[in-house]
Amino acid sequence: MIDPQNTNTTLPKKSCAGDGSCSGGSGGGGGISRRGVFMGLGATLGAAAFARAMAPIVEWAADLSVDEFLQKHYTELKPEQLAKVMRRLEAEIEKDYGAKVTISDSRPQPGVKFGYALNLSICIGCRKCSEACHKENNHDRATNNSYIRVIEMQKGSIDMEHGDAVYDGPVPQKDKYYMPVQCQQCDHPPCVNVCPVEATWKEDDGIVVVDYNWCIGCRYCEAACPYHARRFNWAKPKIAAEQINTEQSYLSNRIRPQGVIEKCTFCLHRTRKGKLPACLEVCPTGARVFGNLLDPESEIRWVLENKRVFVLKEDLGTKPNFFYFFDE
Repeated sequence: MIDPQNTNTTLPKKSCAGDGSCSGGSGGGGGISRRGVFMGLGATLGAAAFARAMAPIVEWAADLSVDEFLQKHYTELKPEQLAKVMRRLEAEIEKDYGAKVTISDSRPQPGVKFGYALNLSICIGCRKCSEACHKENNHDRATNNSYIRVIEMQKGSIDMEHGDAVYDGPVPQKDKYYMPVQCQQCDHPPCVNVCPVEATWKEDDGIVVVDYNWCIGCRYCEAACPYHARRFNWAKPKIAAEQINTEQSYLSNRIRPQGVIEKCTFCLHRTRKGKLPACLEVCPTGARVFGNLLDPESEIRWVLENKRVFVLKEDLGTKPNFFYFFDE
């Protein structure tokens, strides 16, 4: 049932609201918060009416300062505009956190569709993957947030609802197995379909991304995700300057603002440059396999073709690109 050669991975991209010059960034001064206005509209009108109601907001740009009125949607930014945005974000991080960072724009590679596989037979539940994700992606240190949840499961069962994501004590337990869960990078992602402002979409290499400066924090995508893979930034992240990962990407591990949704991107700032995800590199048992599903010689393809793999919640039709398998 797994078709690793399926290349129909990208959902059609719709055009941005209005003329593309409005944004979901937080407003601030003058008593007006553009994100607050958008959230209020969403709660009052509902998703469909909310999307239609965005067009008049464009006219408010003249009343906002340059700093308050943020950029166009990522997909409509010209290279020089995006470069200017990234330099501004770098300056803001240095001002707020005291760290000099470099923010880049990592684009999909042609002929690549990323896939991930995890061998549940040898995962020991150590959570080193979660810790690596936490550090690599510049998560708030106080919350110990991560894009990866490791669920302790009863052997003989795959019922996630009865698993324990907050287990404690020595691992592995002999009557348990461990299932790390993160964004499944679905071919048919329900999170993308419900976003009223198109702040999230699927890229050509299969990675579902978020434009954090366009997100309005309505959390519709969080509710729609059947894998609980999205996180909401309730507060401004707190990270000591010396703990910040300074190599950042606009759609990936840059420090996200308060009030937006964030998610795993298969470490696109690494993987689009030929590196491996941070979670894979620290796995002490080699349980994780990552690669190009379109490359017949890749390790991920070998796993799909030679192991009995399964995906989570297959009945929902989301077509994940994250696979699980047990050794025979």
